[in-house]
Amino acid sequence: MAKSKIEWGRLLKKLSPYTIQKGLRYLKHYGPKEFWVRLNERFEPEEIPYEGWYQQYVPTQQELERQKKRKWKKQVKISVVVPAYQTPELFLRQMIDSLRNQTYENWELCIANGSPEDEAMAAVLLEYSQKDSRIRWKNLEENLGIAENTNAAFAMASGEFIGLLDHDDLLAPNALYEIVNIIEKNENADAVYTDEDKVTTELDEHFQPHLKPDFNLDLLRSNNYICHFFVVRRAIVEQVGGFLREFDGAQDYDFIFRCTEAAREVCHVPEILYHWRTHKASTADNPASKMYAFDAGKRAIEAHLKRCHVRGIVSHTKDLGFYQVEYPVQKQELVSILIPNKDEKESLKTCLESIWKKTTYSNYEIIIIENNSTTDEIFAYYEELKKKKNIRVITWEKEFNYSAINNFGVQYAKGDYYLFLNNDVEIISEDWLERMLGNCQRKEVGAVGAKLYYPDNTIQHAGCVIGIGGIAGHMFVGMDRSRTGYLHKASIQQDLSAVTAACMMMKKEAFEKAGGFTEELAVAFNDVDLCLKVRRENYLIVYDPHVELYHYESKSRGAEDSEEKIRRFQREIEYMRSHWIDILKNGDPCYNKNLSLSKWNYSLRPFEQRK
Repeated sequence: MAKSKIEWGRLLKKLSPYTIQKGLRYLKHYGPKEFWVRLNERFEPEEIPYEGWYQQYVPTQQELERQKKRKWKKQVKISVVVPAYQTPELFLRQMIDSLRNQTYENWELCIANGSPEDEAMAAVLLEYSQKDSRIRWKNLEENLGIAENTNAAFAMASGEFIGLLDHDDLLAPNALYEIVNIIEKNENADAVYTDEDKVTTELDEHFQPHLKPDFNLDLLRSNNYICHFFVVRRAIVEQVGGFLREFDGAQDYDFIFRCTEAAREVCHVPEILYHWRTHKASTADNPASKMYAFDAGKRAIEAHLKRCHVRGIVSHTKDLGFYQVEYPVQKQELVSILIPNKDEKESLKTCLESIWKKTTYSNYEIIIIENNSTTDEIFAYYEELKKKKNIRVITWEKEFNYSAINNFGVQYAKGDYYLFLNNDVEIISEDWLERMLGNCQRKEVGAVGAKLYYPDNTIQHAGCVIGIGGIAGHMFVGMDRSRTGYLHKASIQQDLSAVTAACMMMKKEAFEKAGGFTEELAVAFNDVDLCLKVRRENYLIVYDPHVELYHYESKSRGAEDSEEKIRRFQREIEYMRSHWIDILKNGDPCYNKNLSLSKWNYSLRPFEQRK
């Protein structure tokens, strides 16, 4: 409690009239209950304070000097385009200096000045252009808005690649070096983006790092997570066109969609190379001030879906700038729900009755896979179930093996979609089956997972990350259901490397291509392994947080502590290590190497453990 008071005391000291005004806007938007949840989430103490971590993270002067001496096979030219408008002199100088301090030197800075009447700006631009021939600027006749101003800067660019920089933001000194390093390694790299953070107006504190996954289609449809720093091949810009005025406010979001749609490969540099300055007029610190921008973002997603010939219903979430895309069911196809069961009559009954009561989608069958039950009670219940339509009980007569049991069960399934479901879950969302099926019917999707809660309304599963806890682990375990987590990742749709088979829908085609469950994994990691095999077949694994269930698995379930269980568990760990060494060694592409592998909450990885 004392620590809590100290933290709130520090927070109160930081409050300014502007901060209070912003807080009141957020209170009006969220309402008292959700405002309080988000306030606590925003200002809770960091497990590893970012500022100190960042100071260790930045390259040493020795490393920067080494970068300057590198001999490149091909020194691609990067044109950094900046639409400038009434830029404060200090911010303008700092932005330009961040380019001049780059360790990679084959760049040009193209500034389109939308405020030609600003004499101070003109003087700074003239001064720098005379000092450095790589700095070019053009006065526009009038302010055309951010989209057209940026297009004017595009027209000035002569480089093979174009990077987007805001007029008051900063690049890390190694930003262009890291970008070109990726481009040199991958000739198909048509677009590249980096991680970013925010920095105070005075540049005296870095905060809110945005540590991103590799290219993630469903996350991009939920939020413009790519944002800064974005670099794209000029040929792609010429192919798709520049910024579109009708998306002003989210013009970069729309532009990123069009570029990534056309790119052969979108690459990610998991390094913090862009610093987004926050000040009173900046949307980085005042998102509620520009609702038109969020409406433009919604339209950008809708336009993207239309170009991709995908039906999707886009809506705002309460967290502005984050969106929900619902994919309507295209065809009323049969879904086969497979539920292994041993003895657990009450758990199974709760599960089945929640399906019958809550499910609004009608074309499904249920297959109960009986597995070595011993009680008269469960067999009596099976007899009752046999009287119902669209439900069958089949019997697995060998020893327990979760993978083998489910592989056996799908032999009886008539549907083109398999829904693997634990017997100890209870449905919450009435449209759960439609949401899962609509997503799974997308040609690029192989499987869809759900958001699961413990009975006390804390999270049991919000997706899996490879490497957490050694092999793989669930994210946000134990976090209160009302919270949304780091950058709302517990509550937005995204692609992940794996989801739990406690509730997982999979295309029959994807299941068969992957070879089904690996029967060497009798108990642990079988769902993770299956998802990784499906990913290897170039399908996506989608986490949909709007599919919600209770999972009555005990939070304090007994340890695997018998000698036999320990040996089996070690064998399964060794199987995963030997078969998935690349992802375990190189990191989960749906995660970030700077994030913890011992915590479930997207906290920072201790600097000394960073690869």
